[in-house]
Amino acid sequence: MITVRVPATSANLGPGFDALGLALGLYDEVEAELTGDRVQVSVEGEGEGELDLGEGHLVVRAMRKAFDRMGMAQPPGIRLHCRNRIPHARGMGSSSAAIVAGILAARALGSARTFSDDEVFALATEMEGHPDNVAPCLAGCLTISWTDHGGSPHMVKLTPHARIRPVVLIPSARLSTEAARGLLPKEVPHKDAAFNAGRSALLIAALTLRPENSLLMAATEDRLHQNYRAPALPGSADLVERLRAVGVPAVVSGAGPTVLVFSTPDTQDLIAPEVGNDWHIQQMDVDPDGANVQFPETR
Repeated sequence: MITVRVPATSANLGPGFDALGLALGLYDEVEAELTGDRVQVSVEGEGEGELDLGEGHLVVRAMRKAFDRMGMAQPPGIRLHCRNRIPHARGMGSSSAAIVAGILAARALGSARTFSDDEVFALATEMEGHPDNVAPCLAGCLTISWTDHGGSPHMVKLTPHARIRPVVLIPSARLSTEAARGLLPKEVPHKDAAFNAGRSALLIAALTLRPENSLLMAATEDRLHQNYRAPALPGSADLVERLRAVGVPAVVSGAGPTVLVFSTPDTQDLIAPEVGNDWHIQQMDVDPDGANVQFPETR
């Protein structure tokens, strides 16, 4: 039996739509082993009593895809125990975490040809649909990801400045990524695209080189997705607006409805007074290393 640990992630980070991602110090753990009979899945924590416990479970589906991609015969049985801490349908990368966990578990348990890190990244991106959450889940830290003209994903990993402390504000309400993405227009004004290009570049500088609050406030402005999605997450949009009004660099995490704040010592005391009882405030570390596999002899 092996154990795969995968971090939560936040994508977009404001202006970096479908390109920027951050790995957070909150983890799901999946214990996996191959057996000779059927698929057995047990879940504790997030999704307990809700998720499919058979072939339809996302970790199992990712393992099956990986076995196929490796050219390995499908094992008749898989046993999983999932300890889930990443909130589901909150914009914190729970589906990317499950996909990455399944692919890495299959690679660790498989006996077929070598499955490279690039191949893992490509399959995870294929299953998720885009690399912005998958990249930081695999690599940790802050990532810039993109796909080339052939559709292959790539990433660059950067280390955020130690002064940056992510804070997530998690509501009880859920929102599917598909529903949020369905609100986006097919075309946007050229000036908005140019605005976001500049803000994305500024955000990388602010997060890695100059974590000054005035730069973070400007760098987290967005015109490509948050306003279009606001009708589906009015509470998140209102909270972002209120936090920014008092000088806190807040954005919607991924597709929402979680709100992400880039906190510094200058702003950490300004957050709680703007947040109501319907939100769970959780300060996070930036995960430095991404997903990892533990084998029995090293646990």
